[in-house]
Amino acid sequence: MTSAHSGPHPPAHSAADPAPASADPAAEAALREAAEERLRALAGESARLREDQWSAVRALVAERRRALVVQRTGWGKSAVYFVATALLRARGAGPTVIVSPLLALMRNQIAAAERAGIRARTINSANLDDWEAVYTEITAGEVDVLLVSPERLNNPDFRDRVLPRLAAGAGLLVVDEAHCISDWGHDFRPDYRRIRTLLRGLPPHTPVLATTATANGRVTHDVAEQLETGDGAATLVLRGELDRASLRLSVVELPDTPARWSWLARHLAELPGSGIVYALTVAAAEDTAAFLAERGYDVRAYTGQTDPDERRRAEDDLLANRTKALVATSALGMGFDKPDLGFVVHLGAPQSPISYYQQVGRAGRGLERAEAVLLPGREDREIWSYFASLAFPAEETVRHALAVLAEAGEPVSLPRLETRVDLGRSRLEQMLKVLDVDGAVRRVRGGWVATGQPWTYDAERYAAVAAAREREQRAMLDYIATGSCRMDFLRRQLDDPQARPCGRCDNCAGSPFSASVAPEDRDAAARHLDRPGVAVAPRKQWPSGMSALGVELSGRIRPEQQAAEGRALARLTDIGWGTELRRLLGPDSPDEPVDDRVFQGVVDVLAAWPWRRRPAGVVALPSLTRPRLIADLSRRLCEVGRLAPVGGLAYADPESGPGPRRRNSAQRLAQVQRALALPPQAAAAVQRLDGPVLLVDDHTDTGWTLAVAARLLKEAGAEEVLPLVLAAKS
Repeated sequence: MTSAHSGPHPPAHSAADPAPASADPAAEAALREAAEERLRALAGESARLREDQWSAVRALVAERRRALVVQRTGWGKSAVYFVATALLRARGAGPTVIVSPLLALMRNQIAAAERAGIRARTINSANLDDWEAVYTEITAGEVDVLLVSPERLNNPDFRDRVLPRLAAGAGLLVVDEAHCISDWGHDFRPDYRRIRTLLRGLPPHTPVLATTATANGRVTHDVAEQLETGDGAATLVLRGELDRASLRLSVVELPDTPARWSWLARHLAELPGSGIVYALTVAAAEDTAAFLAERGYDVRAYTGQTDPDERRRAEDDLLANRTKALVATSALGMGFDKPDLGFVVHLGAPQSPISYYQQVGRAGRGLERAEAVLLPGREDREIWSYFASLAFPAEETVRHALAVLAEAGEPVSLPRLETRVDLGRSRLEQMLKVLDVDGAVRRVRGGWVATGQPWTYDAERYAAVAAAREREQRAMLDYIATGSCRMDFLRRQLDDPQARPCGRCDNCAGSPFSASVAPEDRDAAARHLDRPGVAVAPRKQWPSGMSALGVELSGRIRPEQQAAEGRALARLTDIGWGTELRRLLGPDSPDEPVDDRVFQGVVDVLAAWPWRRRPAGVVALPSLTRPRLIADLSRRLCEVGRLAPVGGLAYADPESGPGPRRRNSAQRLAQVQRALALPPQAAAAVQRLDGPVLLVDDHTDTGWTLAVAARLLKEAGAEEVLPLVLAAKS
């Protein structure tokens, strides 16, 4: 938290917002002195309030207004709400409620509050056992600040039992990372939209503060509008210039992943202090961390799939400079506070300049110089396209989900709804959250119900948001290609009226980094990337509610029906083999045999597979789209491994196969369960084998095709089923 005064600049009010009403000069002077005293307790004796900090504090404490503060990372936004909290509590107000998006951010905020003598508590999914004690402390007046996640706002128990009491007694409501409220923002989260419900439940004149470092003009207007009470009082908008004087922005363009890895391995030691290396996917983060560790660096992978305790240890090690870098996805996100973070390197470009600005803004908050280096990749646009495919579903799908809920007449759980609505689990839940915010559905004990309220599919808005995302992606490509000032470019993307050339970036002052790569470094990177093979975990539990689809499978898959752990040449999201497999298995790619390089990779996977017993035969899965590829791959495996060609499974309907691929587990399982069959001659060949069966397919997505095939083969007498695929989805 940086709160030291760096020169006054006038508060930036929204165009429709009048200047604050004048107060009694003596009372205002006394309030400011009290605010300065609280700030010194928080940030040290030399700290002084910036003019916009004071404007925000005055608006909250003296005028009981709603304010939106858009200021750069490290400016001191948290100082505003902690100072305001202390002053409001001294006047007898209730506790401040802070809606905060991440547990890591909550931990930092609690630590900062305690340093200032402010008693802070949190209610989140990681401390369920503490909730009752926290409620008791709140009732007793022993809590000054309560931090909650936006997801908690729609937990039925919390929403119905705790939230009304909390809203009625709150002295101040703070919405941190407020750009998440707006679906025009780069990190929109449906749960944040529920804050509107919380706002409506506040008593009159309860002050509200929203803060963010990354909001352009459109997002600022949207958030400010959502904060308004409807009584004619406009939101006070305080928007400062967004320059980061310590940051040195650079782009180093390299031809491929081996070159980028070798550049990183050569230059990481030269980068100041410790920092973050951002990757676009979990696979890229894990693989890059493994390569850098192999090259002698103390680095850790940090993703949404990393164990929470391990993530906490990784954060602590980075904060204490015990590790050179965390190789992270955006899971290491908003609010990570390390003032001496020396660098941020991006291995691949984020989807928007605004998101990029937010991530590089974590470096150099308390330093004179920090490096921000972007290493763009050719595969970046493919990854952006994948994330874009997860947009709000088509109207037909949404209407069908609403009809299913309405017909049920009782709460429907997410797994049960999945059997009726063809969306993957996470996307289905995201859709329900949006519908909940819109009032069309409601989360209750036991699942979701339809409210019966009229609902309109806002196709025009959804299309406009999608178009805005495309513009952001084009702007990111423009950032990479620009020959003008990079910081000026980012600030203009954020509609900073004071944007100007920085004089520090590679285009202003010359690049401090060479794009040359030593051959020995490139060779080491290429060898690591060429290592084939990732584990494919077997399915062990049937999805819930399959009887609704006419499939009598439930509970755990019996061990005698399960596949063994399989292998894939690579994940489609990998930055090594994944690039090659995305081309080979793309929807427009021809059905042709794999080339010798890919086949050798598969052979290397087999050679490194630590199976209990060597396979004796090969079974191919049927395919309507790539029959030639799978048949040729199976034949060559039999030849090179001297394995028996068992034949293949078949479709019950050879003309249509399983039909259009379903996107969620329950419906995909029902689809392949009905479609797959084991011909009698193949079953007889399986029984004659003296050893496991190698089950070959081009790729695995949900894993249910492999699971159903393994069950058929095990029931026919297969000793063990070893799935082998070219690509795993993740």
